[in-house]
Amino acid sequence: MTIKFNAKSRDVQGSSASRRLRRAGSVPAIVFGGGAAPQQVEVDHNEIYHALRNEAFHSSVLSMVLDGAIQSVILKDTQWHPYKQQVLHLDFQRVDATHKIHVKVPLHFINADIAPGVKLEGGMVSHPYTELTVECLPGALPEFIEVDLKDLKSGSSIHVSSLNLPEGVKALTHGEDPVVATILAVRGGDEAAEETPAA
Repeated sequence: MTIKFNAKSRDVQGSSASRRLRRAGSVPAIVFGGGAAPQQVEVDHNEIYHALRNEAFHSSVLSMVLDGAIQSVILKDTQWHPYKQQVLHLDFQRVDATHKIHVKVPLHFINADIAPGVKLEGGMVSHPYTELTVECLPGALPEFIEVDLKDLKSGSSIHVSSLNLPEGVKALTHGEDPVVATILAVRGGDEAAEETPAA
């Protein structure tokens, strides 16, 4: 799936220019990397606001249509207004097919309802992590990574090392092996059930 969005070059910089852009319904942004100089651009607020609501926009190689030419980029940072639903600034990084990139990819937790620790033991699933930073070539970037909980028992955990990562994708964990999901035992559940008299 190719995700496209439109952008225009902008020459005027500074906080006052950015405020004027925002009042006009645009968002200031910057594009950097790829061996080229950083470039100031602007995007339509409504278009980018709705794009940001799509999870895949945050973890995909995007096609930025800049002044009619397409550049491959990834979203690196988004700044939001403290209390308004308003995008204030965006950072994009240029990518090419031959250079690896570092991207945060969302974790999708599946089969929690049939996990023995939940279904049979009444435990609760905890997600210490909801995304994982990976390194890969742009063409290998996954939209998300599945974490299958179907065999997880109460008190057990799934670590990053147990995840089934796509070929060519490496998790960046700085030498650690963090837990991405665990099933917590619900204390007192069985005792409470035993103390309740039958109707």
